[in-house]
Amino acid sequence: MAKKLFLHVCCGPCAIMPILRLRDEGYGITAWFMNPNIQPLAEYLRRREAAEICAAKLGIEILFDDASWNLADWLKIQLPRVADASRCEWCCQSRLEAAALKAGELGFDAYTSSLLYSRYQPHEAIAAKGRDLSGNGGPEFIYRDFRVDWQEGIERSKDMGLYRQPYCGCVFSETERYGKKLARLVRAAKDMAATEK
Repeated sequence: MAKKLFLHVCCGPCAIMPILRLRDEGYGITAWFMNPNIQPLAEYLRRREAAEICAAKLGIEILFDDASWNLADWLKIQLPRVADASRCEWCCQSRLEAAALKAGELGFDAYTSSLLYSRYQPHEAIAAKGRDLSGNGGPEFIYRDFRVDWQEGIERSKDMGLYRQPYCGCVFSETERYGKKLARLVRAAKDMAATEK
């Protein structure tokens, strides 16, 4: 009988290769979309839909924890971390903690996260947190470095027509993604004002 594996899914595109690889290993996979970090709400809903489409196309069940999305609560926790590197680590680790807890509650043998696929996530911190959580007698943490499948995952997500997000998820990562464009506009306005003097 296949081990039941609970897969935290951060988005549809990042879920493809973990699902395929883990299924090839014989795991029975159930996906779980729980991402209170994704903002604004319209973006959350787009990524939720892409995760649902991905799960349907790959023939696995997906559960949604939409009740965990609360912008005010999430910002209260994250605002003190904005200026330091712990922001991203905490964000990923907190979702992994939630996945371990939920996997235990639902009686799964093991759990992991599609966060281990992305080249942009704090991979070592996620893996370390998973190993620490496994020592608590709950479901086993399954570590795989899915980053080796990066390009194949991109190509498959495009073939599936999945929405591919342009930033990690939170308003801070969105600002980092588009901040340079705004800075150029501000500089151009200053330069124009200076030439008009």
